Amino acid sequence: MQKVNYDRFLDEKLSMLQSSGEKPSLLLHSCCAPCTSSALERLFDSFRITLYFCNPNIAPEEEYIYRLNELKRFVAEVGADADIVSENYDPAPFYELSAGLEDAPERGERCRRCIGYRLRRSAEKAKELGCQWFTTTLTTSPHKDSQFINQCGDSLAVEYGVPYLFSEFRKHDGYKRSIELSRKYQLYRQNYCGCVFSRRGQSAPAQCSAPAEV
Repeated sequence: MQKVNYDRFLDEKLSMLQSSGEKPSLLLHSCCAPCTSSALERLFDSFRITLYFCNPNIAPEEEYIYRLNELKRFVAEVGADADIVSENYDPAPFYELSAGLEDAPERGERCRRCIGYRLRRSAEKAKELGCQWFTTTLTTSPHKDSQFINQCGDSLAVEYGVPYLFSEFRKHDGYKRSIELSRKYQLYRQNYCGCVFSRRGQSAPAQCSAPAEV
């Protein structure tokens, strides 16, 4: 199946908004501060953004809190006028959806279910908050299947009645820019996606200092 150029859709939408002067509200699901950095930079002039941190796949709890605090620190240091909405740490939904798929490969069925769950929660939250659009920073990473992510988001948009903003934030040197911003702001860049299964095989555990209170 031919891949869809979702980055072109994003370019067209941003161009249209810049021409119209409109600045609609957008719920931007955030997986971590590094991936959010370049995506936020690209979207900020065109949308009023609410960042949504909902990632029950992340383990352990200290890691979850640390990543959330890094997101808060980045937003504060760049002076972005963006609200941050976060969910309390609860990994139960992730372990329920991954039951029987513990040994599935990265980008396999376990990952698709995990991404689908987080996008669903994002669509629900966007509708709850009255946001006009929703999307995710997950397409910043070259390790994620952006075709699946966008198709899933599009399907949920129909179900929840909130338009999904297509993206491939890794394009336009988006992934490279996220590395540059991470260095500039000394952001913690984890060496695994988040779940205990993705952490297997890493040469060393992710490094993080004791997190501050959320």
